[in-house]
Order: sequence, then C-alpha cells, then structure tokens
Amino acid sequence: MAEFYDDFKSIVLNKTPLLDVRAPVEFQSGAFLEAVNLPIMNDEERRLVGICYKNEGNAKAIELGHKLVSGDVKEERVRAWCDFIDANPDALLYCFRGGQRSKIAQQWIRESGREISRIKGGYKAFRNYLLNEIDASLFSFKPLILGGRTGCGKTIFLRELPYAIDLEALANHRGSSFGQKITPQTSQINFENNLAYALIQKIQKGFSYLLFEDEGKHIGSVFMPKSFISAMAEAPLVILETSIEKRIEITLEEYVIEAQTNYKRADFEDAFEAWQQNIQSAMKRIEKRLGYEKYAIVCTLFKSGVDEQIKKGSYEKYKEWVEYLLREYYDPMYDYQIQKRSNNIVFRGNAQDVKKYLETSINH
Repeated sequence: MAEFYDDFKSIVLNKTPLLDVRAPVEFQSGAFLEAVNLPIMNDEERRLVGICYKNEGNAKAIELGHKLVSGDVKEERVRAWCDFIDANPDALLYCFRGGQRSKIAQQWIRESGREISRIKGGYKAFRNYLLNEIDASLFSFKPLILGGRTGCGKTIFLRELPYAIDLEALANHRGSSFGQKITPQTSQINFENNLAYALIQKIQKGFSYLLFEDEGKHIGSVFMPKSFISAMAEAPLVILETSIEKRIEITLEEYVIEAQTNYKRADFEDAFEAWQQNIQSAMKRIEKRLGYEKYAIVCTLFKSGVDEQIKKGSYEKYKEWVEYLLREYYDPMYDYQIQKRSNNIVFRGNAQDVKKYLETSINH
C-alpha cells in the first residue's frame, strides 16, 4: 500500500471512509463527509504539546507527545484505529497537514499489522482542493434556479430529481426565519465541503444542468460562496406555483407536525414546550418586520392552535396561523424579491409542468 494518496477526486466519487486523527476541537471546526474522528491526541494533550513546541522546539514536543500518549492510552487509540480499518479496508488517514501526527499514527497502525495510506498534505490540501472545485465546477454545468412562494413544495420537488442539489439540506437549515432545526446548523467550513462533494458527484454523472432552490446570500448562519452567488444571480429562474390550500398543508406538516415529532425524538424534558418556545422565538425575530399589530395577531393565532391541540389533539387550528404567516409575512417579502429578478423568469407552472419544462431544457 502506498505511503501517500493524492487522488482527491476519487475520494469524493468513491465516498472513501476517512480516519481523522486531529484533536476533537479541530474536527468540530471543520471536517469532511465520510470522516470519523479518532484523535491521536485529545484537546488538552494537543494544547500541552503546542506549548512545548513553542517554548522548546519540535523534538521536545514530539517527546512529550509520546509520553502523553503511551501505555494503555496508546493501546486503546491504536485499537480503535485498527477496528475502523477492519470495518473500512479502503479508508485513508489524515491529520492537519499530513505531517507528524498522521505519520506516527500510520506507523503505529503498521506495527499492529494493518496498512493505511495518508492523504498527501492532509486536511489542508484536501480542503483547498474542495474549495477550488466549487469555483471550477461553475464552468462544468449550467445552473437553473427553482423559485416559488414559501410552502409551495420546492424541497419536496428537488428531492425527486437526480440533477438537483438541496442547499438547505447541506446547510441543515430550512432557509427561513422559522428554519432552525433541533440539530445544530452545519458550520461554514462543512457546508462548503459538502457543497463541493455534491457538485463533483453530480458533474461526474454527466449532468450539464444542475437545479438549485432560490436562496439568498446565506442560509441561516451559513453563507454561500461568492462565486456561487454571482452564478446563481444570473441563472434562469423557474417558478413552482402551488395553491394556498396546498401551501398551508405543506407548511403545517413541516413546521408543526413533523417538527413536533422531531422534538419528541430528541432528549427534551418537555418536547411540546420546547417546540413552542422555538416557534415563539422565531416569531419574535420577525416582530419588527411584521409590525406590532400583525405580530400580536400571529401570536394570538399560534396560541389558539396550541390550545386546540391541547384540548382536542387536533392540528386544524394551526392552519389559521400558517395562512396568516404566509399571506402577511412571507408572500409580500417574496413578491418584493421576485420582482427584482423578473427578467430571469423563464417558466411558471405546477409541479408536473415544471418537471416537464426542466426535462425538456436539460435534454436540449
């Protein structure tokens, strides 16, 4: 087996399992899909070695590292690596720059009778490759943008198409004031890494067009890459049109029924109360834009929905709250934004018509 591996594209296309031996704090700030963090040093050990390196140089730092990670500690970590390799024989190994930590880990693994190649240049080199691919990919496909009012079913529509990339899924956020999920939002670094993976994989499949949901400069706390913002702003815009009744159903399902189910699955002492607080916080965030009078109405309607659910176990009353939000908050905002881009609109229609239009466009 080769000492180093530098075919970064194949890592993405093959969804190669990755063994990340950086400290947990490094992994949390940014990592790759298919990567598992089994550190050679924990955060405190890394901190101590870093201080030693700064004060006494590289040789002393390595000596301290070997002292801190020895005996049972070393044995336990090497065993975890070997178990991972046994389960994933095609796995690759990396640290931050592909230097000392991954070299030592590779040696210890070899001494335990296993073999694994290191990613050449480590995390930094692979990360740079992915960032470059985001910009380079824009020359390999033509973007199409799917727009439509809140609740029209854009995300549902995207998931059914092989040539679509769901940016909100990559960001783990629904892209609206009420879009925060229970699980933490993807970090900026991970969003960019995930986007690069998706682009490389779709382009490899030969799609000359890729479809994206109409997004602004950011999705929650995650910002779109600058090159992407420019390309998307000029792309043809296809509008998915759905009746208000259907939009209410879709929004109710996602923000009330499905959301409450997710809260019940999570570790909350009172899942229903936690969900209510999340919605109330979201409403508070839009108070200024709604205005005091409309904010008071939307809060009252939400409370009516909650009371009805408590009394009768019914979600029906929430429909009034959802409809008010759609008509008084989301629709005016959407109308304003779409008016500025009316020249980009190439088609409007229901889901079936939009799908036909897209397939015709992509095949010609």
